[in-house]
Amino acid sequence: MISFLGLCIENFIQTIKYIISGNLKRDKVISRAAMISYDSLPIALSIVFIAAVVISLQVSKQFLMTGAESYVGGFLAVALIRELAPGFAALAISARAGTAISAEIANMQVTSQVDAIKTLKVDPIGYYFAPRIIAGAFTIPMVVVLAELFGILGGMIVAYYAIGLHPNRYMNSVWLWLNTRDIYISILKGFIFGIIIPLICATQGYKTKNGAKGVGISTTQAAIKSTVFLLMADMIITLIYYVL
Repeated sequence: MISFLGLCIENFIQTIKYIISGNLKRDKVISRAAMISYDSLPIALSIVFIAAVVISLQVSKQFLMTGAESYVGGFLAVALIRELAPGFAALAISARAGTAISAEIANMQVTSQVDAIKTLKVDPIGYYFAPRIIAGAFTIPMVVVLAELFGILGGMIVAYYAIGLHPNRYMNSVWLWLNTRDIYISILKGFIFGIIIPLICATQGYKTKNGAKGVGISTTQAAIKSTVFLLMADMIITLIYYVL
């Protein structure tokens, strides 16, 4: 994992150089953004919505028993914005779009398309990595914000039908507990996750060997490694902004 992380950093530096050189095509970024975030939007929103509904079901009656039902919205909003929405949305995108990135680049590698790019004197790292990293970095935070809104809405619906909590009281507690700093940090998490997912998965795909069998192995490894690095990044960000 350490050597793989070093390879990812090396590829990221090379990608930055490619972007600075001005060779990046806007249409490629837009198409990759659609593939990474837009196509993954339904599953990401669904997962966060369901998670919010389950948590709301779990805590609503407990809060009601202690007379703190007015704080259900605030509790859920903090949990969603600080942790659940960025984490679950990123994992959903990684499972869907990240594995697709790895499989696509792995297939190009084993069919010698990467070698063909090199013969044209084009940097394959920058050519394949840059559009995906830029697309992920700027669109995954948007998915995170939408997921937070959907989660808060789902919790409000459940609290209303489970314990009769009026939406006004629910939203008042959301605004009472919510901190703009938490929103900024969640967007920052989305930005960092948007870099990590395509970088890890593209790197894994780029180092593929052994034909079709290697493509399958790389796709599996991309899913595992992206999940591990996403959780590690999440832990580090939380330690920096909420503990230290």
